[in-house]
Amino acid sequence: MRRLTKKKALTLVKELDAFPKVPESYVESTASGGTVSLIAFTLMAVLAFLEFFVYRNTWMRYEYEVDKDFSSKLKINIDITVAMRCQYIGADVLDLAETMVASDGLKYEPVNFELSPHQKLWHMTLLHIQERLRVEHALQDVLFKAAIKGAPPVQPQSEDSSTSLSACRIHGHLYVNKVAGNFHITVGKSIPHPRGHAHLAALVSHDSYNFSHRIDHLSFGETIPGIINPLDGTEKVSADANHMFQYFITIVPTKLDTYKISANTNQYSVTERERVINHAAGSHGVSGIFMKYDISSLMVRVTEQHMPLWQFLVRLCGIIGGIFSTTGMLHGMVGFLVDVVCCRFQLGIYRHLKEAPLNVQENSESPVPTENDSQQ
Repeated sequence: MRRLTKKKALTLVKELDAFPKVPESYVESTASGGTVSLIAFTLMAVLAFLEFFVYRNTWMRYEYEVDKDFSSKLKINIDITVAMRCQYIGADVLDLAETMVASDGLKYEPVNFELSPHQKLWHMTLLHIQERLRVEHALQDVLFKAAIKGAPPVQPQSEDSSTSLSACRIHGHLYVNKVAGNFHITVGKSIPHPRGHAHLAALVSHDSYNFSHRIDHLSFGETIPGIINPLDGTEKVSADANHMFQYFITIVPTKLDTYKISANTNQYSVTERERVINHAAGSHGVSGIFMKYDISSLMVRVTEQHMPLWQFLVRLCGIIGGIFSTTGMLHGMVGFLVDVVCCRFQLGIYRHLKEAPLNVQENSESPVPTENDSQQ
């Protein structure tokens, strides 16, 4: 009984075979079939190779959520060169709550406003990258992937004597409250005041005013080498002494999570405006560089993602199976059309129907033996 049951089970399994084996004696190999097979195998290999590169590639996923962090401080990283001597200018931050932030983290370094040949080359390269970033936004994903954690590159020190240096490089960082504020550089050192703050501008001659400047770096949050910010490389040259430069900045908190780093930083967009201060013509204001920033309530989460292995295997099986089936159907259709064009298409049923009347006619025309013939 057990043997019979086992045989029935094996018989049932054989009947369910969806891949019946064809004896080799029934298989005919042709030159056209070999050519199609060679083409199919080549396509399979090329597409599988390209699919492997797609599997190795990564992409950035952007998610948006409400920023719930209100208590932390905002770090402002600054590196700007102004075409005035350091003793004539001062930089500080005044936020929306009328809180003046001390500029202890900023350093004033006498430098030359003109760049060295090596620095000019880097500055031109940076401007070219900025131009491409405005046109091709997908390049920002490349910068996110190339971002690394570490200290930013150190600016080379000037070899000229301090007496010949007519510009001032202000660099460093400040920690401010996460509210809207105004970072500005204007004439005179800042002094505390009960109703805000003031600058000692009366001791500086108007002839020494020159707010031509170059922003080498301006970022908010953790400094990430490899990330290029919108104002990096910006250079403004003014022919008038009394000139106001304004930058309206909108900061977007960003959490960056890639295979190289995981950091909390900020992106920002900026709108620029500048005008000459002329009180006689009705253009009032204070000469200087003003960066008014505001913080968005939305946070962007940027995550680097990778294709899972199971999806790669499914796509690979789809490529191989699809090419195999498609080339088989194309080979059959081409063979069918060739047989029709070359008049070699024959069906057995029509051949038998055409041959049948001929046999009948031959039988009807064959002479019937008579008695005389039999006597002879």
